Amino acid sequence: MSDIVQQVRHSLESQRLKPRDGRIVVAVSGGLDSMVLLATLHRIASRDGLQLSVAHANHQLRGAESEADAALVTSTVTHLDLPFQVGRLPVREVLSRSRESIEMVARRLRHRFFAATAREFGATTVALGHHADDQVELILLRLLRGAGGEGLGGMAWSDPSPADPNVRLIRPLLDLSRAELAVYAQAHGIAFREDSSNSDPTIDRNRVRHELRPLLEREFNPALGRVLQRTAQVVGAEADFAAQAAERWLKSSRRTHFNRLHVAVQRAVVRRQLWALGQAADFDRVEQLRTKTGRIAIGPSTLVHRTAKGTLKPAPVARLPAHRTTVRRVRLTESRGRLQLGPLKILWRFSRSKPIRKAVGGTQERFDAETVGPEVIVRHWQPGDRFQPLGFARATKVQDLLVNRKIPAARRRELALATRPDGEVFWIEGLPPGERFKVTPQSEHILVWSWRPIRGSAIGREGEGK
Repeated sequence: MSDIVQQVRHSLESQRLKPRDGRIVVAVSGGLDSMVLLATLHRIASRDGLQLSVAHANHQLRGAESEADAALVTSTVTHLDLPFQVGRLPVREVLSRSRESIEMVARRLRHRFFAATAREFGATTVALGHHADDQVELILLRLLRGAGGEGLGGMAWSDPSPADPNVRLIRPLLDLSRAELAVYAQAHGIAFREDSSNSDPTIDRNRVRHELRPLLEREFNPALGRVLQRTAQVVGAEADFAAQAAERWLKSSRRTHFNRLHVAVQRAVVRRQLWALGQAADFDRVEQLRTKTGRIAIGPSTLVHRTAKGTLKPAPVARLPAHRTTVRRVRLTESRGRLQLGPLKILWRFSRSKPIRKAVGGTQERFDAETVGPEVIVRHWQPGDRFQPLGFARATKVQDLLVNRKIPAARRRELALATRPDGEVFWIEGLPPGERFKVTPQSEHILVWSWRPIRGSAIGREGEGK
């Protein structure tokens, strides 16, 4: 029996990964890691009393490549005479009505499928092919995103399925490198597929794998992988200690005062309560709730209040008004004109004066008329809009700009903006003008754009929300 197989057997025993009933669903994508995982588990199955079945998740995202992956897995599993299930996951369909990223939608559907397959085969354990290099890349990604101790602890050998807590996920290859798996596959003639998306430089994980990690190993520490895994074990164990202390505190009927808890335990207490409320536990939010007892917004329609005793209590806020959908298409063919959008009156005119300055400010801006063009669309802000204000190097989400300016959520939905017919925003009520549309020494015609609330409107009474 090869060293790799012996190492997998050792991990199953030492990390207590083997289920009592021996039933394991092997998640097989067709890639190197999962094909080696299937081969090694199959070699030790009869000797160790394992009953294997296979689940292949076809995300239907790569056309013929996805179908070829499924064909390879089907052929291999049929040859091994194992029961299997192929799931065709409607990732694009779900993505079209979700605000999640494609990676998150695919992950959610994949785990749901694995859990359902486990139940169908009467198993409670699903084996995944994550290996040591996956662990290192994950730690680097989480470090760059500012994860805490629990995140920097990396993947566990075993944890509950996010789709079903009664199904356990195990990772028998977690201490084996990608290179070791490749050597084993070549030596034993194991066929596998290469996922072309693994070379896509727009995916963060790929950049870490192909750019960041090689740079760090070349310039700083050739043993980076080993060092990060060791660090993850230390940090993860310490985070686990704080997490257990937080769980005990939350379950206790006679709690120590929240302010007397160690800071690490306070954070763990807040995180667990946020997770229970279905909310993200990012650092800034946790620190706000840890250090203050006032009401803090944790969602578009939810406020939360931490009591002096440390308990988070949610309180709904008033429902936000719907996004306004009024649209005005305007031809700028006259020397001047006006229009109304809801409670806002907008006036425009052309000028040949060339004041070289930044934003006019207040309720008037000036733009290069040629860049704006002969036709504009005036409407209200909608989620997904992007804008490059004066002085910005690139366009950014309008929502982020409004949040940074502390404009209330209800007021944001009333804000007017103007775009070219191609959708490029050049003006947003209350923000600096668009960088690309600014007046320069070369500007021959100036579009003077003014606006004011109609007297008696809510905007006129309440101001601009700044």
